[in-house]
Amino acid sequence: MSTLFLSDLHLDANRPATTQAFEALMAGEARHAEAVYLLGDLFEAYLGDDDDDELPARVATATAAVRASGVPVFFQRGNRDFLVGPDYAARAGWTLLPDPAVIELQGEPTLLLHGDLLCLDDTGYQALRRQLRDPAWQTGFLAQPLPARRAFAAKARAASAAAQSGRDESIGDASPAEVRRLMDLYGVRWMIHGHTHRPALHRVPLARGEGLRIVLGDWYTQASVLRVDHDGLRLEHAA
Repeated sequence: MSTLFLSDLHLDANRPATTQAFEALMAGEARHAEAVYLLGDLFEAYLGDDDDDELPARVATATAAVRASGVPVFFQRGNRDFLVGPDYAARAGWTLLPDPAVIELQGEPTLLLHGDLLCLDDTGYQALRRQLRDPAWQTGFLAQPLPARRAFAAKARAASAAAQSGRDESIGDASPAEVRRLMDLYGVRWMIHGHTHRPALHRVPLARGEGLRIVLGDWYTQASVLRVDHDGLRLEHAA
């Protein structure tokens, strides 16, 4: 059985085919997996556990069925769904993971991250991240009515798209020095993350030898899935 890793699906009501592809994976291969790890940005925007839209309910139904089949489902918050709370996680059958988190994968200690913490050159984003992850800010935001939260999210997405237009792509990529620092700090040789939408396997020089950084792709065009089992690592498309 394989362990499955996904990130950056950016599920949105305006892209129903992506949601259907995710539901198909959850209804099929995921129910026979060793475990499923969702490493953030599962949603294009997540507005709180009280969101009554159809999409969060559909996702929760799909992953709760995986958990009910006996397969553990783990979730790590991303920059689009950092407001996922314990109530929704319980409905979806998720075990929430901190970011970063170390797991044992095929006998190899492995560091999991959403990936945005690695993008140190994007100083504007890092400042925004600190604001959005502040508990006081989150409490105030969640106290607003849902229509106000939806309007804020739409404005934030538009601003993000405008900021990235014409920008040097390297600014939003992972810092090699930060990758090495964290892998050495946690004493791991494997790292798995998403966020950058640049799927690849990178060799990393470490204090204790060579490491491996696996970058998951997004689901805008490629439906990226990492499958790990006793035969090795395969970064592929969803079936």
